[in-house]
Amino acid sequence: MLRKKSWFLLLSIILSLALFAGCQQGDEAPLEKVTILLDWTPNTNYSGLYAAKDKGYYREEGLEVEIVQASGTVPQLLAAEKGEFGVSYQEEVTFARLENIPIVSIAAVVQHNTSGFASFKETGISSPADFEGKRYGGWGAPSEEATIKALSERFGADFDQVEMVNAGEADFFTIIERLADFAWIYYGWDGVEAELKGLELNFIQLTELDPALDYYTPVLITSESLISKQPELVKKFMRATSRGYELAINNPEEAAEILLENAPELDRDLVIASQKWLADKFQAEAETWGQQDRTTWENYTRWLYDNHLIDELIQLEQAYTNEFLP
Repeated sequence: MLRKKSWFLLLSIILSLALFAGCQQGDEAPLEKVTILLDWTPNTNYSGLYAAKDKGYYREEGLEVEIVQASGTVPQLLAAEKGEFGVSYQEEVTFARLENIPIVSIAAVVQHNTSGFASFKETGISSPADFEGKRYGGWGAPSEEATIKALSERFGADFDQVEMVNAGEADFFTIIERLADFAWIYYGWDGVEAELKGLELNFIQLTELDPALDYYTPVLITSESLISKQPELVKKFMRATSRGYELAINNPEEAAEILLENAPELDRDLVIASQKWLADKFQAEAETWGQQDRTTWENYTRWLYDNHLIDELIQLEQAYTNEFLP
């Protein structure tokens, strides 16, 4: 009789636990759908986003995330509520704010500007003074032409003699082989690829031309509306995203494999080499990944203003925030 009671007791416990687990699953809140808009084709700048998605960090925060390439300008799409978060860059945020597009930078993907102007050695373009008489191939952003104009004038080149070619989404090597003489690149992608191909480039890094050009590019952005209406959503997103970029910092090869799973069309050797090159640059000397410094925003905004590329200074406290970093 005692043994039978013990079995009944055990069975009751098992059934109770099963019923409790079923109730718990039934009570789980549905995942909140979130869209992240990429400003370009998949590359290692975005690896932390893919890592956060594939490792389940977003899901742990109650988010179901879709990462898509934007079919338009990311700030405008976010302002129109066509997505929740996106990838941009400090100069685009600055120009967008001046056009009353209410978007905010919520994290610096990379701490220092790794971009610059690149060309084949034989073109002889080693400084902005050599832009005159050359063709520039770009994507047609207002900040692009404005920057090249300012640098040309500062270094004594006639900007009117620089041919601006809209290369659309053509890759760097297509541009300098067929369409133009020089282009604006992220060294961590196109520069690393050139190294792998054994090609010698002239590379003019922006930070070496002027300290004020050490601005944040890329950055993660969202809309003022989302910050106002759903601040907890932004916090959840940033907690998970930070974990994704921490993985990319500490385990670049794993981050590279995750990116390749999501974009198998990419060159494996390039992705791995680029991810390793970027690993110590995501956070650099900052206390945490994603941190943005007011001085960096002030210096670049002042540079744009002093070079007559913008007519007024933006209100920096509205342009960026560290509030949502974990």
